Order: sequence, then C-alpha cells, then structure tokens
Amino acid sequence: MNLANKLTLFRVILVPFFIAALMIPVVPFGSLIALIVFALASITDMLDGKVARKYNMITDLGKFLDPLADKVLVAAALICFTELGWAPAWAVWLIMAREFMVSGVRLAAANSKQKLVIAANIWGKLKTASTMVAICLILIMHILTDDIGVLIGMPVQPITDVLIYICTFLTVVSGIIYLYDYRSVFKEEEK
Repeated sequence: MNLANKLTLFRVILVPFFIAALMIPVVPFGSLIALIVFALASITDMLDGKVARKYNMITDLGKFLDPLADKVLVAAALICFTELGWAPAWAVWLIMAREFMVSGVRLAAANSKQKLVIAANIWGKLKTASTMVAICLILIMHILTDDIGVLIGMPVQPITDVLIYICTFLTVVSGIIYLYDYRSVFKEEEK
C-alpha cells in the first residue's frame, strides 16, 4: 500500500476518535478535540491527492478509498450533529442518500463490462471541501459559545442552519450532475 492510500486509511482511523471526543460528555474539551481531529482528517484529504499526483501513486484502490473515506468522515460528523441538535435530520438524510447513490453508481461502474473506476469530479470535490469547511466552522462556533462562552448571545443555530443548507444544496447538485455524467452505466445495465 502506497503513502497516499495510507493517508486515506488514516482518515478513516481518525473517525472513531472524532466521534468519541464529540459525543462522550466526560471528555474535557471534547468539541475542541473533535475539531482538531476533524481538521487533521480533512488535511489528509488534501494531502493524499497531492502525494498521489506528485509521486505518481494514483491507483484504482485510491480512487475507490478516497471518496469512501470522505463519506465516512462527513457522515460521522453530520450524524453526530443531528444527535446534538445542530443539524436537521432531513438535510443529513439527503446528504447521506446522495452518498449511497454515488457509491452505488461507482460499484455498478466497477462491475460493468468496461470495469470503470470513477474518480471524484470537480463538483464532488467542491461538495466535499465545502462540507468539511462547514463542519469545522460549526464546531468552532459551538466551541466558542458552549465551551468558552465567548459568543454568548450570538445566534449560532441560524448560522449553522445556513451552512448545512449550503452543503445540502451542493450535495444534491453534485449528485444530479454525477448521475447525469454516468448515466451510461445504467444504460449498460438495461441491455
């Protein structure tokens, strides 16, 4: 396994630590630890791609694992946010539905006659990057209001809602574009 794929795997390994820090109430500074872990995991998302391109380490495994690792990380954060009352369940459901749909298309493409391995497109990358930034911003706002108390009186939830709505919109748009771009996979299955 090359370095780029190890970075991707490391991102997945960080997920349980993120969840534990955010969801276990007795963890001191849990939200801050969760932010640091999430930010570190997000950085590995940038690094694995740069390493793979720079050192010619692009593999089919990496094309499959990288978006999967992103999905696991983002899904963990959004499910935790729903549990904490920070994100509406319907938005998280839409985001998760898109992720399952895209994974299904990737699986169908890999099992097609052409054995396609589909890498993330620019819309998927934009969706992932904006979602990771939004998650970090939401964590920062809650750290500043709940843990430190600096933003007392500031309406954090409306800002959180707007960030989640933007992520949901980009997720739905990228999913529609993805389905359109790879509609040939479904046409092949009909034959």
